[in-house]
Amino acid sequence: MKFDQAYQQWMQSMIEHESNHRRRELLEKGLGHGTVEFLRSVWFPTIGNFDHLHPEWEVQDFHNGFRYIDLAYMPGGDSKGGIEIQGYGPHARDLDVRRFKDLCWRHSLLALDNWVFLPIAYLSIVDEPKRCQQLVLSFVGKFIATDVPESLSWLEAETIRYARRVLRPFIPAELVAHLRISDQYARRLLIKLVDSQLLVVASGKQRYRTYMLRL
Repeated sequence: MKFDQAYQQWMQSMIEHESNHRRRELLEKGLGHGTVEFLRSVWFPTIGNFDHLHPEWEVQDFHNGFRYIDLAYMPGGDSKGGIEIQGYGPHARDLDVRRFKDLCWRHSLLALDNWVFLPIAYLSIVDEPKRCQQLVLSFVGKFIATDVPESLSWLEAETIRYARRVLRPFIPAELVAHLRISDQYARRLLIKLVDSQLLVVASGKQRYRTYMLRL
């Protein structure tokens, strides 16, 4: 399913099943440009669906007021992940002292309430979408065991999961320490996963030096 169709169905479902009038009004107004671009360029190409994702999620602060998280990711149990898109104007250039302190309080209270919080700059979505996609993979991986091909062995599958978590190119020695295997075996694993197009060589031509997840 293409993004526009999946997005419209997801938003319509959110609105139809929302009984909270405050949140329903926000949803009916539509999501902000930055949030939509994040979903279009980062989330949907990476995850392929909007499962467990809730836009404009309402949370209560210590003054008994209400705040709204751009996107809440709650795959079940006590898992709570919050994603907020930080526009350069309102969150950096135009941020006065009062709003800056309020933003810090907001993040602190979410952390104390066991939210895993992920702020993403709008400029990163525009300039570095692939890097943001890798960030999202690691974010989702904190809550659920992200699917890997069933044909992989346990060590191969754990290598892919490791690549998703580190967010950067890594050297074979890091995989050796993580899996507690020999350097030679780690290199064989990595080359096999490159040949399977699950990893890519990040640096090195005649002798591969670093590897990273293929996006």
